[in-house]
Amino acid sequence: MTMLSLLVDPARDHIQGAADAPVTLVEYGDYECPYCGAAYPIVRSLQHDFGDSLRFVFRNFPLAEVHPHAEHAAEAAEAAGAQHKFWEMHDALYEHQKALGDTKIKELADSLRLDGTTLLEQVKRQVFAPRIEEDFESGVVSGVSSTPTFFINGRRFNGAWNDPAAFREALEQASRE
Repeated sequence: MTMLSLLVDPARDHIQGAADAPVTLVEYGDYECPYCGAAYPIVRSLQHDFGDSLRFVFRNFPLAEVHPHAEHAAEAAEAAGAQHKFWEMHDALYEHQKALGDTKIKELADSLRLDGTTLLEQVKRQVFAPRIEEDFESGVVSGVSSTPTFFINGRRFNGAWNDPAAFREALEQASRE
């Protein structure tokens, strides 16, 4: 069984949900990956259904060799995080993942009332590349090679993430352990 190599750290990770939730779901994702795009509403639904029983963590795993805008999108999410709106940008990127060029990123930043000019400048200068690389490397060490990859309470979920019932059952089982 593959385990998460880098434990969840509230000081560094992007986290939604209660700190004392009995279940922690970590996703290694790529904003341009169509499979991550398909997983996005499933995860949102599970978050809604599990409420305070589920803590969700997102880590960047941009597959830049197949998704040319993935790095920039990850940079945009991190830059938005520096302006205290990581999750808003996270959602916007997945909701507009078919158009993740600089023009769209600037539009999204502006629509979220972020300083879009600063954000785009940070993206172009790759200010947050070390953070993204740290996420990526922690994924590699944890056995991640594709996206999305999920870990439930530190253990890799090898089931069908695209089967909401199976995903739900894995989370329910983790809550009983």
